[in-house]
Amino acid sequence: MTAGLKSIPKPAAAAGGARRENNRFSKWLNKEGSAYAFLSPYALLFIVFIVVPVGVAFLLSFTYFDTIQFPTFIGLRNYIALLTQDEIFMKYVLPNTIQFAVIVGPGGYVLSFMLAWMLAQLPHIPRTILALILYSPSMTSSITMAVIWQTLFSGDQNGYLNSFLLRLNVIQEPVQWLQSPEYLMLIMIVVTLWSSMGVGFLAMLAGILETNPELYEAGSLDGIRSRWQEIFYITIPSMKPQMLFGAVMSIVGTFQAGAIGVTLSGANPTPQYAGQLLVNHIEDFGFLRYEMGYAAAISVTLLLMALIFSRLAGRLFGGEE
Repeated sequence: MTAGLKSIPKPAAAAGGARRENNRFSKWLNKEGSAYAFLSPYALLFIVFIVVPVGVAFLLSFTYFDTIQFPTFIGLRNYIALLTQDEIFMKYVLPNTIQFAVIVGPGGYVLSFMLAWMLAQLPHIPRTILALILYSPSMTSSITMAVIWQTLFSGDQNGYLNSFLLRLNVIQEPVQWLQSPEYLMLIMIVVTLWSSMGVGFLAMLAGILETNPELYEAGSLDGIRSRWQEIFYITIPSMKPQMLFGAVMSIVGTFQAGAIGVTLSGANPTPQYAGQLLVNHIEDFGFLRYEMGYAAAISVTLLLMALIFSRLAGRLFGGEE
């Protein structure tokens, strides 16, 4: 009987613990619930359109999938074929992508920062107008871009560049700029740099404008005498988050570029694979040959390359943060 009487308070203690847990959850919900409610749409879209496609591509990269039959697991054969048997990838696509990324990525990044810094020195109205002019090419579609640059580099005598050079007697006959393997990559780099002033450029401009002017005054007292010293010792350290964001956007945009060569030349693959990039190789195998498993392996390779360079940018500009 004594043992039975001692066991009676246990349900009351359990109920008290449950009430404390409910109160704790209610306090957390009142404090953090609104923040998670605002984040939930983004989290849902991120999972549906980023996490799920990346996961599916990773799984398909280990299969043979022709979009008709059910995927067949083949292990690492796609990756082995990509690195040992795909001559187009090793001879043209990978070197082209690295060359394009090394020039356009850092080049566009430095150009964005320098233009943002120069605009920051101007008054508000001209700065706004020039920023809009520089940003507008990044908002145009590839079709609009192709019309502009194909007219400039047209291979007949009516093309602006050919017409100009013919009048100066620099060339004796029209040059097929967009069909020439010798010039196509250079034109792709120029066009991409022209349209690279995107959100990274705006972020850098905002970071420069938000730098505390008192830092420059303190720097002048500490011995800073030139604008270059201000840039390296005050401006850049004060806007590391914007610099990191700009670097990541530049890296992602560079590795995503691929339509530019096909759009300019009008062919996929590009003439003699001179402008063939990783994205073009994915489109070639995925949407022209319907080898989705192999295309997925290429896309995973592209993702890893972008991830590695993004991590390097994070180490450079992120610091301990």
